[in-house]
Formats: sequence, structure tokens, C-alpha cells
Amino acid sequence: MKRWFKMLTGSLAVVLFITFSCAAFAAAPVKLRTAWLDEHEAFLVWYAKEKGWDKEEGLDIEMLLFSSGMAQLNALPAGEWVLAGTGAVPGMMGALRYGTYTIAVTNDESYTNALLLRPDSPILKTKGYNKDYPEVYGHPDDVRGKTFLITTMSSPHFTLSHWLRVLGLKESDVTIKNIDQAQGLAAFDSGIGDGVCLWAPHMFFGIDKGWKVAGTPNTCGVGLPTVLMGDKKFCDANPELVAKFLRVFLRSANMLQKETPESLAPEYCRFFQEFVGKSFTPEMAALDIKTHPVFNLEEQLALFDGSKGQSKAAKWMADIAEFFAGVGRITPDELKVVKDGSYATDKFLKLVKQPIPDYK
Repeated sequence: MKRWFKMLTGSLAVVLFITFSCAAFAAAPVKLRTAWLDEHEAFLVWYAKEKGWDKEEGLDIEMLLFSSGMAQLNALPAGEWVLAGTGAVPGMMGALRYGTYTIAVTNDESYTNALLLRPDSPILKTKGYNKDYPEVYGHPDDVRGKTFLITTMSSPHFTLSHWLRVLGLKESDVTIKNIDQAQGLAAFDSGIGDGVCLWAPHMFFGIDKGWKVAGTPNTCGVGLPTVLMGDKKFCDANPELVAKFLRVFLRSANMLQKETPESLAPEYCRFFQEFVGKSFTPEMAALDIKTHPVFNLEEQLALFDGSKGQSKAAKWMADIAEFFAGVGRITPDELKVVKDGSYATDKFLKLVKQPIPDYK
């Protein structure tokens, strides 16, 4: 009997050890390498990580910081990331080069990409030259031959070109110098160039220096989203992980829709200091949050709904492709690959488990 009891307890101990070991192994969070820019949409995932929301979904999200969307794309072939928050322009270029997906819209940044001028710029003498765009500054005669600092093949490039279009001009009418955002801010501050095109938060740093906004995508009559981009191979192989990532992101989006920008400003300042390495005032933080509308799951599904034809998200991406083909930055053959925007897909949003947990 004693021998039988020892055998039983020994076997039970082995079973319990295996059971708990398997449970621990099953509960180990899955690492996700993600790529971000130094702007608003990264805050949503940073905040979620601070709260441990990724762990609640069985994920361990690693956030990598890049200086531009094209830098993100250049890192994709080496497998440095599988999901990214980026601008619509690199989102389109990712689909063209690597077949990436656009899996969600992170925010509307048509208000927060701006062509900035020094306050004594002659370009500011004229407002509403094109009567259809009364808030846009500039006159063709004051713009021709001027030098503008932009990050090419990016949302600032899109912004500058649409501003020129409103004035009846082309890129060939001005000189464009390619420079990343932080360097562009510093170069323009030191007197280089006649104008600089910046996204937030660099845009706000420029405004804080007294620079004036000549135009934004919004005042030029065009939409400009930022997006979540996914590596096709990873997303197709792991749709459930992509859906969990979206659930984490959308939990923060729900928070931003319900909380006041002022109440989130302290955490936003901490995010910029710790993740980006820049200082933000609470006032600037609240403004950045306020001017970046975000979308909840229902709104995302509506943006990506293609049941009655091309979805709004697909059209936004297709419009960007058409634009860059029109200015000669992608070829007609390349346009054929991305002109329908079908890589903007709702198949991962549809897998998001509901309800999304409360953010409090």
C-alpha cells in the first residue's frame, strides 16, 4: 500500500508539473516587432504597453522608432518588423514594393501636415489666390524658384505638391531638397530654404518659433490618413495575432475619443520624452491630440467597407497612388499595381474580438 501510494503521489507530481509547465508555456506572450514614427499614432500603442494591454491579449509588442516611412520600408526586407504605424504615402509604397497590407487607419493627419514659412516671407502677402481654397497662402509669382525642404515620398511631399497645385504650379517650378523631419526643422531654423513642410509634432515646434502655415492638406481640399501597415506574409500566416494587435490599438483609440486632450497631456508629454526623446509642453500635447481624430472599430469597419464598391480607405490610398504617378514619382506600370487600393483590407478588422475591454 505504501509503495502504491508513493507511486501515485509521484505520478501526480509529474502530471502536475507537466500541466503547469504547459500552461506557463501557453501563456507566454508572443513577441511582435512593430515600427513607428515620432508622431501621434505611436502614442496609442505606447500607452497600451504602459497599461499592460498587450499582455492581456497574449502579446509582447516591441516598438521600434524610425525617422521616416521610407526608412521603415527599407527595414522590412530584413525582417525588422511585421506591423507598422506609418503615413499613407509609405503605406502605398509598401504595397507597391512588398505587397504590404493597410489594415487600419490610425488617424486623420490632414490638419497636421503643413507648409511653414517665416513670418517675413513674401509668400504670405497673398491669401486666397485660388478662390476655391480661401485659407491657402501664396501667389505663383512669389513662389516660383523658391526652395522648399521636405521629406520626399512622404506626407509632407504630398502636402507641398497639393499646395503648388492650388497655386497652379508644379514641382518643376520650385527647388525641392530632401531632408528628414528633425533635420528640416533645424535647417529651416538656421536660415536654409524658403519654406519647410513638416508633420506633427515638428509642425508645432515650427509654429512655436513663430513660423506661419501657408497650407495643409485640409485647406488644400484633400484627405490624408496615417495607417497601420502589415507585412503580407506575416499577416496571412497569423491573422489572429493581427486581430489581437488591432484590439490593443483600438482600446487606446476608444480612450482618445472619450477622454479630454488636456487630461491625457501629461502622459503624452511623457511618451514624447521617453520614446521620442523630445520635450512637449502640456499645451502642445493637448493640441496634437485634438488635431488628430481617431477611429473606433465601428468607424474603421465603415471606412474599409467595400461591399458597395471601392471602400473609402481604398480610395484614399488609390488617390495617393494616382497623385504620385501624376507627378512622375511612380511609373504608369507601377500605378497599375496599386491604383485600386485593394490592399487596404478589412479582413483583419473583421476578426477583432468584441467587445473591446474598457480602457479604465
